[in-house]
Order: sequence, then C-alpha cells, then structure tokens
Amino acid sequence: MKQVVASIAVAAFGILGASQAAAQESIKLAFIDPLSGPFADVGEIMLSHIRFAIDDINAKGGVLNGSKLELMTLDNKLSAQESLTALQAAIDAGAKVVFTGGSGSSAVSAMVEAANKHNERNPDKAILIVNHSSIDPDLTGKNCSFWHFTTEANTAMKMKALTGFMKEKQDIKKVYLLNQDYAHGRVWAKLGKEMLSSARSDVQFVGEDFHAIGKVKDFSPYVAKIKASGADTVISGNWGSDLNLLLKSAADSGMNLRYINHSAGALPGAVFAVSQAKLGQLTWVGEWHQNIESPNVTPVASAYKQRFNKPFLAPRMDMTPRMVAAAINKANSSSPLKIALALEGMTYASIIGDVTMRKEDHQLLLPQIVSTVAPVDNKTVKSGVEGTSYGFRTETTVEGKDLALPTECKMRRPAGA
Repeated sequence: MKQVVASIAVAAFGILGASQAAAQESIKLAFIDPLSGPFADVGEIMLSHIRFAIDDINAKGGVLNGSKLELMTLDNKLSAQESLTALQAAIDAGAKVVFTGGSGSSAVSAMVEAANKHNERNPDKAILIVNHSSIDPDLTGKNCSFWHFTTEANTAMKMKALTGFMKEKQDIKKVYLLNQDYAHGRVWAKLGKEMLSSARSDVQFVGEDFHAIGKVKDFSPYVAKIKASGADTVISGNWGSDLNLLLKSAADSGMNLRYINHSAGALPGAVFAVSQAKLGQLTWVGEWHQNIESPNVTPVASAYKQRFNKPFLAPRMDMTPRMVAAAINKANSSSPLKIALALEGMTYASIIGDVTMRKEDHQLLLPQIVSTVAPVDNKTVKSGVEGTSYGFRTETTVEGKDLALPTECKMRRPAGA
C-alpha cells in the first residue's frame, strides 16, 4: 500500500513538475520592420518601445503564471519581399505573434496575406500580425483579416480629426497634395481632398504630386511647383526623412507653409527640422505628445528615457505588446487563435485611457490629439523637445469613439472562431 501511495506521489510530482516547466516555457514573438536603410532610425525607435514593454512585462512575472515573452528581431529593409522572408523565419522559429507597422502598408499587406494562407494550411502553427503603425484603412476595411489587428488610428480616423481642425482655420485657402507613392500616400491624398472639400467648399486644391518613398534627396523641384501654385497649405502623408527633407527645402526657399500630417511628432527629426527652418507650421495627430503632462504616461516615459537615453514617443507602441500579454492571460493560452479571440472586443486600460479593439474589423479605437509644432512660449508650449526650443501646442482632442467610422470589413473567420 505504501508503495502504491509513493508511486502516486511520484506521479503527481511529475505532473506538477511538467506543469511548472510548461508555465516557464517562453512564448516567442517577432519584430519585423526596417532596421537598415533610410528609415532605420524609425525602425529602431519602434523596436525600443516594443522591447521596453516586453521587458517590463517579463520583469513583473511574464504571462500565464511565469512564462516569459521572447522577442526576435528581423530587418525587412523596407521591402515587402524581405518582409515575407522575415515572416517565414519568424514562423520557422515558432513565433506566435509578429509586431510590425513601420514599413508602410505594402509590407504589412504582404505579411497579412501570407499569414492568411499559412494559417489556413497550418492551423497548428498559426501566426498573428499585430500592426502598431501602418494606417491604411483597407487593412481593417476591405482587406481585413481575422489574423491582423491594428493598434493605431487609421488614415480616415486621423484625417477626420485633422479636418475638424482645418475647418476652423480660415487662412487655409489653397491646398497642394504631396505624398509618397504607395498605397497609404495615395489614400492620405484622396481622403484629404474628400474630407476637406466636404467640410470647406471654399478651399481650392491647386496641385498634386506623388514621389518614390525614401528615394528623394532634394525636394526643391516639388517645392518650386508648390510655390508656383500659390498654395498656403500642404497635405502630406510623408514621414521620416521624406518629411524632414521637404520641410528643409521649403524653408530654404523662404516658404512659410502650413503642413497637415498624420504622425510627424511621433517620429524623430520633425521638430528639429522645423526648429532649424524657423518656417513652416506643422500640424499632426497622434494619441499623445511630449508636452502633455500625464500621471500615467510620465512614469513610463521617464523609465524609458532612463534606459534608452531617448524620448518616449508613442504610447500605442508600448501598449501594443501589453494588450497582447493581456489577451494571452485572458485566453489562458499562447495559441494565436485564442489570443485573437481574446483581443476581439477587448477594452484595455492603457496609460492614455481606455481603448477598445473593435471585433468587427480589428481596429483599435483610441484618442487622437491634434497638435502643432511651435516655439516655447511658457503658456501653450512650456518646454522644448529634441533638444530645441520648439515643442507641441495642443489644438484639439478627439475621443476614439468619436472617430469610429463605418467599415467595409467582411471578415472570413477560421474554424473554431
């Protein structure tokens, strides 16, 4: 009898040990974005925000009662083809979730399409694409996927917030559209024209151009066309060096243009470019900016800066892996299918307030703050950023629920969902 009891005890200990070992097994995640080339600085900023959040989650015990999140990083060189190669490497390494978004919508779309096909053929090795920055509405619209989630406001939501600002600015009379020649650039131009025309029938659109992304070193030919058109405002979806070089060329020509942009202040270099130019009124929209004093964001921003010696720029990128971790715990599983089901409809208490992931299209609803880069005046702008005497002047804040738009998404759901 004692031998039987001992055998049972040994078996129970073995089961407990196996359970503890399973709990300690790491959950693999991947980061796929540009870490070389003209937008390497953008990719590095995004990576540091994602890594900071994951390290904090692990330091606080990880997920599923002790499992750590393990992040692998892959450089897609701003290429859709390289993104697919990186995605396959992530799948082969056993990654459950991919964080991406800093490569433009063409790269994200390619990965989502590849994930759809892979997951259909290999449901036991599925992978989830979580997009923190690519904002083409089609990603959560007509090209939506069960296996893709967006944690940034999309182009239409951002333009809606900016249109409310432009509607009140009567000095906006003649508008030029200058954008990068890829899906998002064309959508930004299209929505800018449509939404502003609807809000302000008196505004004239006096020109439009598209240019290769990350390839233009001198924007003076485009600036000359803008000047000849008589435009006072440029609606541009340019980001990274494409925006900064545009600002420089326009200032060099003496033009004090107003720029309407989607994410300028959340990426490095834009404020510095304006401060150097001393010309140009750059207005953008994002979930936060560095001149906002927040009891929830400030401690995170301070800890981030202490670790990386760089400013904290984007709460949504910090929030993205934290939402995934919350979904893993809610699902009590690292299965991508179950993580996706847990994310659907989730309301998450983030450092910028409650945000909600719409179930019908996997689009996160989060607040958007319209702000303008402006000199420190100790009133509307109390401190400079990027080592300059320029910061952000808040123009208006729009809640996520007020930016919700109808969706074209007709999601195909996998078995078990």
